Amino acid sequence: MTDDYRIEAMTGDDVATAIEWAAREGWNPGLEDASCFFAADQTGFFKGVLGGETIATGSAVCYDDTYAFCGLYIVSPEHRGKGYGLELTKARLAYCGNRNVGIDGVLENVKIYERIGYEAFYENCRFHGEAKAVSALAPEVVDLGAASLDTIRAYDRQCFPAHRDSFLNAWLGQQEARSVAYVEDGVVKGYAVRRKCFEGYKVGPLFADDAEVAGALFDALQADIKGALIILDTPENNPAAVQLATRYGMEKVFATARMYQKGMPGIANHKIFGITSFELG
Repeated sequence: MTDDYRIEAMTGDDVATAIEWAAREGWNPGLEDASCFFAADQTGFFKGVLGGETIATGSAVCYDDTYAFCGLYIVSPEHRGKGYGLELTKARLAYCGNRNVGIDGVLENVKIYERIGYEAFYENCRFHGEAKAVSALAPEVVDLGAASLDTIRAYDRQCFPAHRDSFLNAWLGQQEARSVAYVEDGVVKGYAVRRKCFEGYKVGPLFADDAEVAGALFDALQADIKGALIILDTPENNPAAVQLATRYGMEKVFATARMYQKGMPGIANHKIFGITSFELG
């Protein structure tokens, strides 16, 4: 590693470039991920610069004073294995301070992450499938939109370790996305978001009281895109989530290790049928 390597803050345009890198890596990000991610924490994105050229990227989104999530970690292929990524990660962890920090780490690097303080708890599995339409959708499923944060804010907090209003406002307001909630007798029992990606569509988050509600939400998000690629990232510590994916004939394509610096957050893991994203938790 040379002396002219430095860590700098990313701009919104830099984040858009990082999303393009993610697409080249085969991560298949959403078309509007850059602006949504940046809305989560505009000072939480970093790049490693060598000789005026960006060679590494990484995010460290701080949701509140207690919780952060690191992602979007990419080092350009010709500079891997030289310590540049580790320096970027040290800077991200310094930014996170004393918060509990989560990541979705590639399985082959778990030992590396353990050496810098992370502990693995379970795997998140990506499933691919073909969107299907059902004959009748549950009447309890209603469409949401950019103005619907108050409807799902409390429910989201059951399944995520911090409030994330700025991010959710952007996530629900994406141009090529659809958001739905399951509401029975005025009570929210789950919600889900589908967004268009470079290839196909991802559903995330998919939070629900039980598998029946999760299935109803998943049905609603497939009905208008029949035949398209649909993607769901399911946590293995909720067996009902994996069963949901397999029930729809989806195929597991890879997995990541969900790791934390300060232990598992106390959230309703049994309600998480699809995580929001590998980059933001």
